[in-house]
Amino acid sequence: MKITNKEFIKNIEKKYTFEKKPSVAVAVSGGPDSMSLLFLVNAFIKYKKGKLMALIVDHRIRKNSKEEAKFISTYLDKNNINSQILTVDKYKVIKKNMNEARNNRYNLLTDFCIKNNILHLFIAHHKDDNLETFLNRKISGSDFYGLKSMSEFSLYNKVCIIRPLLNFSKDELLNYNKKNKIKYIKDPSNYNLNYTRPTIRNFLKKSDQKTIKQINKDFESILFYSPYFIQMIFEILLKNIVKIDSKKIIVDLDDMKSLNEINSENIIRRIYQFLFYGSNAPRSKKTRILINEIKKLNFKYFNIGGMIVKKKEEFLIFSR
Repeated sequence: MKITNKEFIKNIEKKYTFEKKPSVAVAVSGGPDSMSLLFLVNAFIKYKKGKLMALIVDHRIRKNSKEEAKFISTYLDKNNINSQILTVDKYKVIKKNMNEARNNRYNLLTDFCIKNNILHLFIAHHKDDNLETFLNRKISGSDFYGLKSMSEFSLYNKVCIIRPLLNFSKDELLNYNKKNKIKYIKDPSNYNLNYTRPTIRNFLKKSDQKTIKQINKDFESILFYSPYFIQMIFEILLKNIVKIDSKKIIVDLDDMKSLNEINSENIIRRIYQFLFYGSNAPRSKKTRILINEIKKLNFKYFNIGGMIVKKKEEFLIFSR
């Protein structure tokens, strides 16, 4: 499938609603994915007569990250695209791993959007990224919520995150860059096998077509069935809620005990996400420990990721 400016604009207008003259931002790493997205969104913004800001994050992990950010900014300036370099504070770079970098990046990006009244932030995740995420989460033992991987639309820090390239492969984006003579840089961390994602990427690259086809089939099955599973979990949760407000949810203890482990785990994680809006739910391992504790006769109190779970008479109280 070829990706063109015309088809991209048509697809974006069909799926999303923007202001009359939209003001949007694009997260730009300087790699081939984000550069192709930036020029696609730039075509859309010109068509809509809106405003575009390319946000370049200097993550401070590699020694040359500052120089890379300046190189990208200069290149974009030559192409009449406004950009802003956002630098991560030194005190926030502790572990220097991908998860920490991701959190720092998203917080910087969305904080900028909020301060500048930008409602929509475009992110360049593509089809290959989603498949890698699926395998990564499958290895980690994620449930249906995790296995369906990245969504094309989501909210982070009250900013609308749009990932419009999830149906396009890396090769299709590279072809777009080649056709439009778009420059980009290569991130060496993408090839560092000390990180999980590059290891998975390397595995997929070396796998035969039969293996790739089966992985894609498994992923497509998750995408198809996950909405039904999610609906079932919410129906079970709503049926068993006794009381709910912004700081507390009360459920029937016996009803919770009667559920199987998978349903119990998902309900607890959904309760957590309701009480701690925007936060990631606790890991499956911690949630399963809580489930086992709840089943004990002497259960009284448990703290899981800041959420307090108490037993009171025949009820379970989940609170912040």
